[in-house]
Amino acid sequence: MRWLRAVATEAKNLHMCIDADARLAAAAGGVARFLADAAGLESEAVARLQSAVIEACLEAFEHLAGKHPHLEIDFARFSDRLEVSLSHEDASPAVGMHTITGFSANRLKHLGDARTPEGVDRVQHETHGKESVTRLTKYLGQVAPSL
Repeated sequence: MRWLRAVATEAKNLHMCIDADARLAAAAGGVARFLADAAGLESEAVARLQSAVIEACLEAFEHLAGKHPHLEIDFARFSDRLEVSLSHEDASPAVGMHTITGFSANRLKHLGDARTPEGVDRVQHETHGKESVTRLTKYLGQVAPSL
């Protein structure tokens, strides 16, 4: 006999561990699209966030180390924002300002801060030992809070 378990009807946190494969980057973009749509963002904003996540994954794939060829992706939904954190073990810097600004101008337009691709309100980079983390944040309100 199976026991029924109560589960949340809306996922607020999701975790993926993927290899360097464009199809898996598209899957990560699909998760971002689902969360953005569920959060009530307009369809254009949803599509831009999806594209930003796919591009960030593809860029991160170039920095994966041979001994650690996996990209960890955490999706978190908060009351005021969505966060997508990409992390991997690597000796080189995180998918950083030097790479995220390299997104093709034809695919992503830049808003306000020249380092932040369209579809994302904030980009943060951290390193913890050999782990590199890039966090993409999309605020759900009209304007991102001033930092």
